Amino acid sequence: MPELPEVETTRRGIDTVMTGRPLVRLVVREPRLRWPVPADLPATLSGRTVLECGRRGKYLLLRFEHGTQIVHLGMSGSLRRVPEAEAPRRHDHVEWVFDHAVLRLHDPRRFGAVLWHPAGDGPIEFHPLLAKLGIEPFDPRFGGAWLRDQFRGRSAPIKQVLLAGEAVVGVGNIYASESLFRAGIHPRTPACRLSMARCDKLAAAIQATLGDALASGGSTLRDYVGAGGEPGSYFDIHAAVYERENQPCRTCATPIRRIVQGQRATYYCVRCQRA
Repeated sequence: MPELPEVETTRRGIDTVMTGRPLVRLVVREPRLRWPVPADLPATLSGRTVLECGRRGKYLLLRFEHGTQIVHLGMSGSLRRVPEAEAPRRHDHVEWVFDHAVLRLHDPRRFGAVLWHPAGDGPIEFHPLLAKLGIEPFDPRFGGAWLRDQFRGRSAPIKQVLLAGEAVVGVGNIYASESLFRAGIHPRTPACRLSMARCDKLAAAIQATLGDALASGGSTLRDYVGAGGEPGSYFDIHAAVYERENQPCRTCATPIRRIVQGQRATYYCVRCQRA
């Protein structure tokens, strides 16, 4: 699933195309996504100017004067600029047409979403999909003290707590394994047992891992492409533990182990990561 680095990379790509431009038309070829695309959305947005391309967690937020369009890429979706004359592909379900560019949402599994939050319904932060999201990992308030406070009383394994997204957003399955390795923390460690010092290390590891992924364009999917069609490459090259079961740890040469937590694969080093 596209995670924070992939979504942020997409946001940066579409921001240069959309922001400040009037939308000529919105074309909905397949409304049956994770939630139905509102039938009146094309009429609602036709001729309206995109004021801002924002992001909250894994949601793209396209702000107009009269509301905000919420876009989620789903399990394997991408939002990319295409040549205006290019014929739509089979799974190009939604299209944003501007006077100078065309953007298409390609979503083979249809787990993505294109929704509308009218300005009259209150701040976008109160939308049910966004209201319970944790802090952004690059928010100035984020750090060890923040995590320590969020982990208090939570006995679930730290990997599961990170995936829940209530303490901090953007640390998906791959990034959680990588961040815990950097911080030297065993994925089964109860979150509430982490000391202040270890929370500091984890916060720094999360920011470093996501920062590296952002610098490389993100790549939690092998077929992930950015807004311009460029592939991500970070984890194809730099993964320390993810999908490296039985391969030697890059630090100590101990074979990497794989376990399943909450139906998700976790990779870690038994020597470098302690409970």
